[in-house]
Amino acid sequence: MTLPRITVTRYVTPLREGGSLPGIVEGDDLGTYVCKFRGAGQGLRVLVAEVVVAGLARALDIPTPDQVELDLDPQLARYEADEEVQDLLNASSGSNLGIDFLPGSFGYDAACEPDPDLAGRILWLDALCANVDRSWRNPNLLVWGGTVQAIDHGASLYFHHSWPGGSASAERFAAQPYDASEHVLRAFTAQARSQDASLAERLSDDVLAAVAAAVPDAWLEPVPGAENAAAVRARYAAFLRARLDGGRGWLPA
Repeated sequence: MTLPRITVTRYVTPLREGGSLPGIVEGDDLGTYVCKFRGAGQGLRVLVAEVVVAGLARALDIPTPDQVELDLDPQLARYEADEEVQDLLNASSGSNLGIDFLPGSFGYDAACEPDPDLAGRILWLDALCANVDRSWRNPNLLVWGGTVQAIDHGASLYFHHSWPGGSASAERFAAQPYDASEHVLRAFTAQARSQDASLAERLSDDVLAAVAAAVPDAWLEPVPGAENAAAVRARYAAFLRARLDGGRGWLPA
């Protein structure tokens, strides 16, 4: 399943909460999206992580906003007074990531009482994908319509920032412990552990392949040993499969 492709018709406003300067944009489908730009400093692999982990979340019944591929014309930069925004738009011509904007949503805080099983699933997914960015400083959770939504998955899948080759690399990732000591949902460790077997069962090889297939070819940069998009997708699936099959040393303790 590929992401729907939408053309950006208007840049609305920047979101300055994060370092990558995402922005609110409108599309030719009349939708409003949070755009994660290919030209941001973190690079394309952050966009890949967003799509892969969001796909896993859906397979685990974790609410997360819908995603699209946004086609951006750098001519939009002519209408922006902010030079930083101009530079970002000019560097992001072509395919970018769009995340459905959830009007009326608000940030997760200590007053929220999430469903315990859902909180456990989110913690389990973060441990599987080595997400280092869901602390009280930056929960990356929204509450929308009374339901907790997991957002901002780009700090997951750290292994792809270096892509060391060989099966030994996947084995290292498979065994890497997960530090949940600062996780915003660490109080739900028991729920994460109790659901482990059922959650792992949901992530079959077919699901992993489908999740990787949703990533646009234009974001999959060739690496040694994986010189085309299909090979890079297979590598993502292989690393995730190794973690799922390599014991449970990564489960939050």
